[in-house]
Amino acid sequence: MKVFNIVFCVLFILFAALQYNDPDPYIWMPIYLYTSALCYFAARQRFYPKAYLVGILVYAGYAALLLFDKTGVIDWITEHHAESMVQTMKAEKPWIEESREFFGLVILIVVLSINWIYGSRKSTYR
Repeated sequence: MKVFNIVFCVLFILFAALQYNDPDPYIWMPIYLYTSALCYFAARQRFYPKAYLVGILVYAGYAALLLFDKTGVIDWITEHHAESMVQTMKAEKPWIEESREFFGLVILIVVLSINWIYGSRKSTYR
């Protein structure tokens, strides 16, 4: 688990740094840094199950908004036939940007869920 959390801690810091030119960095930088901090603590054997649950719930709520938004993931799948999201790094179409954000949230939720399950099994967690 230590290597897992170190890798994701570094990745999420890099993801946060790459948000500087995003249209909404004030949303995405804190999202990535929150999860990065929790991965850092988990790598040091400090688990905070309540903090994981808060992140999971907030990210799941935001993911649901992106999923059902009129220019969101469902629109990308149904109307645009799952058009490639990686043709160019510049997301000129709203369904591309929102689909990328959705899958970013899914990754964050998975990492937090793994830490929550593992941390909840530990006998000494805060």
